[in-house]
Amino acid sequence: MDVNKNGYIFTFATVMVVVVGVLLSGLAISLKPFQEANVSMEKKQDILSTVGYPKSETPREVANQLFGEVFKEQYALKSDGSIADGIQPFDISLAEELKKSESERVMPLYIAEKDGEKLYVVPLRGNGLWGPIWGYVSLRQDLNTIYGASFDHKTETPGLGAEINKAFFQDQFVGKKVLDGSSVSIEVVKANASGDYQVDGISGGTITSKGVQSMMETCISFYVPYFNSIAGQTALNESLTSVN
Repeated sequence: MDVNKNGYIFTFATVMVVVVGVLLSGLAISLKPFQEANVSMEKKQDILSTVGYPKSETPREVANQLFGEVFKEQYALKSDGSIADGIQPFDISLAEELKKSESERVMPLYIAEKDGEKLYVVPLRGNGLWGPIWGYVSLRQDLNTIYGASFDHKTETPGLGAEINKAFFQDQFVGKKVLDGSSVSIEVVKANASGDYQVDGISGGTITSKGVQSMMETCISFYVPYFNSIAGQTALNESLTSVN
């Protein structure tokens, strides 16, 4: 075969493309379980960080073991506050659920108990300036006060919107209130935050900061019916206890 002919060059190039494509596909398939395991462990780290287990002190392998011990209650909730049976909460994709109408959504809730108090972890997802942002917020037993918060992103601007995953921003949320009645009222302001419902945004990262506020409003609102049902049950239990 004349290796200088165009036919040979095209054939050789085609064979190489096919071979390399097959090898890369095989490699991707073989690595997929490891990638999914890493994503799962990082997700557990993020959730655990909102209830007092910082990522810096909780390696992925530890988080993987600790998660089930800390979150003994996990529910998949419908929009009316009822529990959806037969669905693993951890496997729910918020990205897919948020594409549905609210009445069709099923959202996860993780409940931990620490120092005799129940903590309710709500997952969040929304949009920043350049792409999706996400996070988790844990609420104290009053179902209103933030115990911890964790936010992250993939494509926000370094030094600006990307700072939502830094402690100086996340720590501001601790102790703040999210609900004013049944409305989610947390607000991310440009500067000089005051009161129980405001935190300072990131200088130069206004759109991403407002994205955090928006995703909290959208996602936490979904859980209000469930929270109301818990509050009602708690009030009933307290009333029965006082009578007895």
